[in-house]
Amino acid sequence: MRIGIDFDNTLVCYDQLFWKLAWEQGLIDESIERRKNAVRDDLRRRGLEPRWTALQGEAYGGRILEALPFNGLFAGLTRLRQRGCSLFIVSHKTRFPVAGAEVDLHAAARSWLFQQGIWDPANSGSVVQGVYFELTKIEKLQRIEQLGCDVFVDDLIELLTEPAFPTGVRRVLFDPHVEQTTLPPGIQQLHSWENAISILPAEMHP
Repeated sequence: MRIGIDFDNTLVCYDQLFWKLAWEQGLIDESIERRKNAVRDDLRRRGLEPRWTALQGEAYGGRILEALPFNGLFAGLTRLRQRGCSLFIVSHKTRFPVAGAEVDLHAAARSWLFQQGIWDPANSGSVVQGVYFELTKIEKLQRIEQLGCDVFVDDLIELLTEPAFPTGVRRVLFDPHVEQTTLPPGIQQLHSWENAISILPAEMHP
């Protein structure tokens, strides 16, 4: 079975990092929940959209190695590999930030994967077999199809319900905070990588 997986907010949890960056810059106080979206919503509410854009450049670029993996990520991916799955990371990611220092976001993301022990381009035994960062959403969808993915895991319901989403690929919404209470038909929910094998057919469970 071939499983495609998104990168930002699916493998990488930015909640603590965005809060830390905003706190360091005096943009928030301790009343703001330590969640990426809570920081975003507070800054937008106060008309600080440019500061939010700059924070994204820092978090996805020069400070990404401070971001944490979601709980159980490495163990969950390893279990999928042990059951014979091939794993591919496919992400829609610009090459450079919209604002701030010109950091190669693709290289930064690969460094994070290497640090976490998930991907090593020189090691055929890597947990994931391929990493693809695409510049447009359409190219991401095309890559999913080209790789022949049987399953794709993403944190954005908008991507999974995109009319151009490849037919025949089972769609899984990664929703660690259980924000999506109703799902369109045909979409499965995954709340934690600790339960990664739940996305496999029953016959592949232990």
